[in-house]
Formats: sequence, C-alpha cells, structure tokens
Amino acid sequence: MSKDFSQNLRLLCSYYRSIAEVCRRLGVNRAQFNKYLSGDTQPSRYTLTKICDFFGVEPHEILMPHEQFAQIVRVRSAPGASAAPAQPYSSDIDKLMRESKGHADKYLGFYFEYHYSMTFQDHIIRSLLRIESDGDGYYFQRFERMRYPDREEWYKSRYKGMLFFLSERIFLIGYEALTRNEIAQTILYPTYKSRVSYLSGLKLGVSASDRREPVCTKVVLESLGRNISVRSALKLCGVFGPDSEEINRNIRESIRATANEGPQSFFATPL
Repeated sequence: MSKDFSQNLRLLCSYYRSIAEVCRRLGVNRAQFNKYLSGDTQPSRYTLTKICDFFGVEPHEILMPHEQFAQIVRVRSAPGASAAPAQPYSSDIDKLMRESKGHADKYLGFYFEYHYSMTFQDHIIRSLLRIESDGDGYYFQRFERMRYPDREEWYKSRYKGMLFFLSERIFLIGYEALTRNEIAQTILYPTYKSRVSYLSGLKLGVSASDRREPVCTKVVLESLGRNISVRSALKLCGVFGPDSEEINRNIRESIRATANEGPQSFFATPL
C-alpha cells in the first residue's frame, strides 16, 4: 500500500464529526487507527475490509491514486451515509469529550485504586488503574487481580471505559471487558494541587454474588506516576483485611465509613 491509502482514509474520515466518532463506530483502537492515517502502518486484510464496508467503498478503490479516488467520492453521497446511520447520542458523547478536553491532562498515568469489596464487605480491594488520552478524549483501564481468603482460585477482572471532567468533577464510566456483565461508575473530586497524589470519591457497581446487588462504596486513588512496571504493580494488587498494614493507614481511614455513615458499602434493596 502507498501513501494514497492514508490520504484516501483521511478524506473518508472528513465526512464525520471526528476521528473519535469513526473509531467508536468502527470498533477499532484509536491509537492504531492514527497509524493508518499517518501511513506508519497498514491494516490487515480483515481490518481493511472492515474499514471499506463501513465507508461504503471497495478495497481496490481505497488504494487508488488520491486524486482519482477523490473524484469517485465526490460523485457519490457521503461515504457510509446510507449504510451506517448516525448512532443515538454519539454527538452528545463527542460534545462531552470536547468539554473535557485539556482539563484532565494532569491526571494521566497509573494509580492504585482502593475500596471495600462489593462482594466481601469486610475486605479491601487494591487494583491498578490507568488513565490515558488519544488527544480527543480520555480513557481508562482497570485491572483487578485477587484471591479471597479461604479460596484457592484467583479472580481477574478488566474494566475499560471513558473519563470525563465536567464542572469540577471527574467521571469514569466503564464496563467489565472479560465477562461484559457490568457497567460501573466512579465519581471523584479533583485536586487543586500542582501534583496529583490522592483522589477520593464514590464508586457504584454490582456485587459478584449470585444476588448481584447494586452497591456504592467509598474509593481512593493513589497516584503511581506515568512510567511504572505494570507487572510489579499488578503483583501488589489483591484483597486485604480492614486493618492490613500493607495499605497506608490514611487510605484505610479514608475509605472506611464513619459511625454516622453506617456500613462500609451501601446495598440497594429490591422491591
């Protein structure tokens, strides 16, 4: 493939609101798609077919000389307009991304996340969270690796989602990517210090028990920086007792409910 492919791909993308929208509707990784746009990497045959089906062009057409391809596109309706109608709320998500842009840059990097377990109420979970940006929006991944007391098997979870910074609050909305059986939300207070150390807020999710109760609990993020050994950090993740010395005392106290607040986690009651 020549540079014509990347030029032709950029032309097709120009018919959409943003590259982020194209990637979201295509279901492709934004960082990888950027490499196609710049000509640094060429897509596999499978991905090329997927791209062409989305835009409503043929694989041999998108490889044509750019001027020739541009003429073909001009005499047709907007690429993909008939085959891929606009999805509900996609423009709203793009608007929220634009409003967040630039406001969460200092929060990029890795964190340990601490909260009481939504399944075993008297145990604290420490997981690894990564916040990153592709230039248009903010995204996160959360990795949980845990073995509960008196159980031999290890449990692993991976959450993926988007981060928005709106009216001085940080919103993380994501789903469990391995089982696809949960959407979770975290709302955090920002920090007004030049350096991010800790963030606190609330986390809403679903317990892993058979009852799958909706649960809300306090959460604290501990900044680890932008360059870490992920493997070493994951080894430190797990399940800990409420008074474990492996967790900083201030963190334990921050996520612990006071006597006036009631139990560690708030469970919804079915009617």
